Amino acid sequence: MIIAREQDVTAAALAVMERTSDPRMRQIMVSLVKHLHGFVRDVRLTEKEFRDATAIIAELGKLSTDTHNEVVLMAGSLGVSPLVCLLNNGDQGNTETDQSLLGPFWRLNSPRVENGGSIVRSETPGAPLFVNGLVVDKDGRPVAGAEVDVWHASPVGLYENQDPDQADMNLRGKFTTDSDGRFAFRSVMMIGYPIPTNGVVGRLLEAQSRHPYRPAHLHALIFKPGFKVLISQVYDPNDPHIDSDVQFGVTRALIGEFVRHETPHPTARDVSTPWYSLGHTYRLEAGEAVLPRAPIK
Repeated sequence: MIIAREQDVTAAALAVMERTSDPRMRQIMVSLVKHLHGFVRDVRLTEKEFRDATAIIAELGKLSTDTHNEVVLMAGSLGVSPLVCLLNNGDQGNTETDQSLLGPFWRLNSPRVENGGSIVRSETPGAPLFVNGLVVDKDGRPVAGAEVDVWHASPVGLYENQDPDQADMNLRGKFTTDSDGRFAFRSVMMIGYPIPTNGVVGRLLEAQSRHPYRPAHLHALIFKPGFKVLISQVYDPNDPHIDSDVQFGVTRALIGEFVRHETPHPTARDVSTPWYSLGHTYRLEAGEAVLPRAPIK
């Protein structure tokens, strides 16, 4: 088509997209062009703004490394990640779900740990935390032999890949549920933390007068053939940013009960007070067990 007016650009692009052989890709590309062109018209995007936008997209890629993923960070900061999650889980967004954001800090091949063991691998000051988890199916039946990968930030608000003072794989571990669907481990109580703000995402937050904080949370990724991989986070309701997560990830189903104890631990005699405990049930949905692509190495 020879372009005669601005409306012809959209018509020409849609005609090309309609020729896409794969049906799902055709659906996505047609909708993308309609919405993207509609957005450009709606805001009357200027030429300078377009050049700035393409530079920002290129910068997002350049800022993503083996230890940091600026693209994933931006997706969460725009609310895209939680929206995709909720649309694809919990009966297609109609019911509550234990699914949550993967986030930019999951790593493959975390060390295996025996049930009840510790995931603290270097000196990590902080109140002790004892976690008891239960993995069940949608009918509440225990799921034995599930692989549970856990990770969380330290009491100074850093994941170990961000912090040279922490040992590699500190506060990460992989467990297997027992015959009753249970797993347990010891760690230290995490805190909320600011996401990295030295890149594109930081400039966005500053322009919008938004704080960069995520409320304290424990990550888990649960794998068992016959079930959809569960990616979950359990949040501390006492965190001051529980209702203003910069990544829009907190749902009612993901709020846990981190209990503070002022009395001695009943079995761990080396534990001083206060210490914390968390009991949480993770519910798996039937489906294909496919691991996500790790955002960092």
